Amino acid sequence: MLTFRSAALAAVLWLFGIPALAHAQIDYRNLDDERPVQTEDAYVIERYAFELMLPTFYEAGRLGSRRWLVAPEMAYGILSDVQVGVKAPFAFTNETLTGDGFAGPRLFALYNFNTEGGGLPAFLLRADLSLPFGALAGDTPQFTLKGVATRSWGLTRAHLNVSRNFGRESGRGAVEAPSRWFGSLAVDRTLYRQSLLFIGELTLQQNVQGASVATAAGVGVRYQWTPTIVLDVGFARSIDNGADHGVTVGVSHAFAIAGLLPRGGR
Repeated sequence: MLTFRSAALAAVLWLFGIPALAHAQIDYRNLDDERPVQTEDAYVIERYAFELMLPTFYEAGRLGSRRWLVAPEMAYGILSDVQVGVKAPFAFTNETLTGDGFAGPRLFALYNFNTEGGGLPAFLLRADLSLPFGALAGDTPQFTLKGVATRSWGLTRAHLNVSRNFGRESGRGAVEAPSRWFGSLAVDRTLYRQSLLFIGELTLQQNVQGASVATAAGVGVRYQWTPTIVLDVGFARSIDNGADHGVTVGVSHAFAIAGLLPRGGR
């Protein structure tokens, strides 16, 4: 187990050592999926920009279960309104039946239909594909669609997320398994010279058909440490059972590679 953890951490450190030939300004106000809360906003990263993210999650259950998840993620602005990426989660638990291991790669794509204007919010459609590769990844692919809306009032924004999973429930993985359906409402507020963002959210989800609906509340903070590095931390707690809680800590780095940028300003 120590060897696996050392290898995983070494891989993460190597990822952050990737040389960037040109840097891009990151928008700290963008809310990413599960960072620092589960709700995300309806915007994508800039075209030609890369964003390397390292979120870590700690979850504690009421029956004594403990889980630590490290999920390196790389996203790329392939078009002006389209973002694609991949996530590679590794899990470490104290659960005998689950154990430690790779939870399977997840590919995703986001399309921003519009920016806010004329009284309408911004809308985004997200598609995720979880692949069955890894000890904790499950037996079948899992496909999820999510709709996102964002509306702003000055320094305050509201976000609505709704998602539905279309994969076979019996083939879901033991870790990072998508819920059958998920919904969330969040509000964020910008403070401290446009460098600090506070977020609060309420979530509802049903893990599998026929299960009870789980509700939870979460809060989070995002801070732009440098022009290209953002730090975040979040805390969530179950409303149904206060013993279930989780903590998220993450860092993201935005950059561009000069050789991939268009020539002549195109």
